[in-house]
Amino acid sequence: MGVLGTGSCLPAHVVTNDEVGAPAGVDHEWIHSRTGIRRRRWAKPDEATSDLAAAAGRAALEAAGIRGGDLSLVVVATSTPDQPQPPTASAVADLLGAGYGTTAFDLNAVCSGFVFALSTAERMLRATGGYALVVGADIYSRILDPGDRRSAILFGDGAGAVVLGPARGTGRVHSSRLAGFAAERDLIQVPAGGSRLPASDETLREGLHHFTMNGREVRHFVAEKVAPAISAFLADNGVAPEAVDHFVPHQANGRMVADLAARVGIPADRMRVTFEEYGNTGSASVPVTLDDAARSGVLKDGDLLLLAAFGGGMAMGLTLLTW
Repeated sequence: MGVLGTGSCLPAHVVTNDEVGAPAGVDHEWIHSRTGIRRRRWAKPDEATSDLAAAAGRAALEAAGIRGGDLSLVVVATSTPDQPQPPTASAVADLLGAGYGTTAFDLNAVCSGFVFALSTAERMLRATGGYALVVGADIYSRILDPGDRRSAILFGDGAGAVVLGPARGTGRVHSSRLAGFAAERDLIQVPAGGSRLPASDETLREGLHHFTMNGREVRHFVAEKVAPAISAFLADNGVAPEAVDHFVPHQANGRMVADLAARVGIPADRMRVTFEEYGNTGSASVPVTLDDAARSGVLKDGDLLLLAAFGGGMAMGLTLLTW
């Protein structure tokens, strides 16, 4: 199975560092010097995750040259669904005209979600054949605490998508590795809104529906867990770091991903990034960055790509593929 087409959707509304920084007590220079982010996009009040996901999906289907009705599988990776149920993927499948009986489900592995979904869909297609639409989509602007400078300055909204299907030419997915580090699950969370802390006047007053993150410990996690795991994954696949033509990491922030590439030994010029313009778009960050690279013409047939995502759970997903 290979990637047949990519697509993305970024909301039209541009939000500057000064806009997000003011409620958090910081300015553009403070944010940019620590994260590399210059701006991000936020969804309009009437835009939902499925709207962005469907738009990204349409672009990917067009790039792949297939119709929504050709899909046998739609998987949406998100931790900000339209609503608790039904799955956002059902709305996306309907909006794209997927046929009656098309399998559609959501997957939540937070910022690692897209790579988890890609691996899941690829393995399913190997057994069943057909075409899959895999989407990473998040609207984090709805769950941020404007006064929390650890998180409010980082996130943007967006969606990215790929179409998977029988490989064409050189392109194919080679290997994936998924891992979880559940003992560290509290590093990134939204405490309320589920069955443990249902929504109530009290949870709203206490701000328990906001996204929270222990940034210092997340950086330690990436350095101590993710970097060695990537090195082991490459070694197990017989790939030297310098043989990777394009490294597409989760766009957590500029400093973190640059340090990750250096620890793994991947040359800095092989790293594909979009965080300056879009910030951290959650599960959308890897497919948005992949689509940006594909549409810019930097990806060539036969190039070797490493996708690496990490986030809440704590979770990590890695995929090697040839373009």
